[in-house]
Amino acid sequence: MPEYKLVSKNYEFPDQRLLKAALYRGGYEQWKRVIKEKTSPQAIIDEVKTAKLRGQGGAGFPAGVKWGFVPKDSPKPKYLCVNADEGEPGTFKDRTILEKDPHLLLEGIAIACYAVGIHTAFIYMRGEFYEPQAIVQQAIDDAKKEGLLGKNILGSGFDLDVIIHMGAGAYICGEETALLNSLEGLKGWPRLKPPFPAVIGAFACPTVVNNVETISCVPHIMRMGGEAFQQVGTEKDGGTKLFAVSGFVEKPGVYEMPLGTSLKELIYDVCGGVKDGKQLKGVIPGGSSSPILKPDEIDVPLEFEAMAEAGTMLGSGAVIVLDETVSIPQIFMVMSRFYAHESCGQCTPCREGCTWIYKISEKILAGDGKPEDLDTILSLAPMMNGTTVCPLGAAMAIPVMAMVEKYRDDFLALMKN
Repeated sequence: MPEYKLVSKNYEFPDQRLLKAALYRGGYEQWKRVIKEKTSPQAIIDEVKTAKLRGQGGAGFPAGVKWGFVPKDSPKPKYLCVNADEGEPGTFKDRTILEKDPHLLLEGIAIACYAVGIHTAFIYMRGEFYEPQAIVQQAIDDAKKEGLLGKNILGSGFDLDVIIHMGAGAYICGEETALLNSLEGLKGWPRLKPPFPAVIGAFACPTVVNNVETISCVPHIMRMGGEAFQQVGTEKDGGTKLFAVSGFVEKPGVYEMPLGTSLKELIYDVCGGVKDGKQLKGVIPGGSSSPILKPDEIDVPLEFEAMAEAGTMLGSGAVIVLDETVSIPQIFMVMSRFYAHESCGQCTPCREGCTWIYKISEKILAGDGKPEDLDTILSLAPMMNGTTVCPLGAAMAIPVMAMVEKYRDDFLALMKN
């Protein structure tokens, strides 16, 4: 199956980041139509629901449903926070939107804000994204000058400010409530839920938090219609998804595929298979938080429910391909080191569990490990799942358990030698 380009359809044009080029290729047409026709905000929300657009940052929550949770009669201001804090290892698809087609994102922001009654939108951007920040800020400035953002947009009386807020490199701030705390100038610790951000979010006001790719799908939904967008994907997962494919594969990169495409098809037909004709060792299908799949498990549809049934998750769509030369214990150590470093320390199971698993992984790689260490990991990891304020503990626990259970012999081989 070939790529189905919606979000990425203008990536091939180097000038697409410029407003003039974006307008030439149809940019902001749907936003202008919404303003001109005075489209009902509820009609937009219903269209997004019909499209079966799900959150593309990892959780997969239906976007239209999330918008509908925002109270319509709240006297408080409402906010949109676009999560551009792309820190998941292996994930780089949102960055391509920011760099290659920032006006698509801004058009999606404008339509989403109009639909929910929002007049201030924040783009919370990863602290290391210096170049994307400059590109998006220029796009915001140009759109304001053209009257597409700012005060009294296109004479409609609708106002919208879009503000970039840079993070400081903390992975935990990709979690929506930690993001909101960071945005407010507080320590980037996740909050207990409920209350959910749609009711009490940024500055204790109703807030929608959506991923960059999720928002960038909105103009295409308005152009195609929700039903047509849904039919590109599956019955429950509408449209396409950007997959960031990396590792030992012939053609790494960002590929946009209809949801429901087979993972095996993506790797072998679209990306050219494993590099240099070597044997496949395993695939991490949705970023470092998703459990690894063995070669005989990859013929699975890339959709949320099917991946869950396969014992893993679609996650952020970061597909990491590992060949026969890769040391799974080494990958295990690198992953556990990352989570031990990025745990915010708020919850004891995550703080202590991540650190201890990392220490055990170092011990195994140094040749000092014992078979009992693997049993310790398998007894420790479940205590981190579902016992913390946010999912970071589980994001480490579940993948490391999968590695130990599926590749136990690889760990034991290090102990013998």
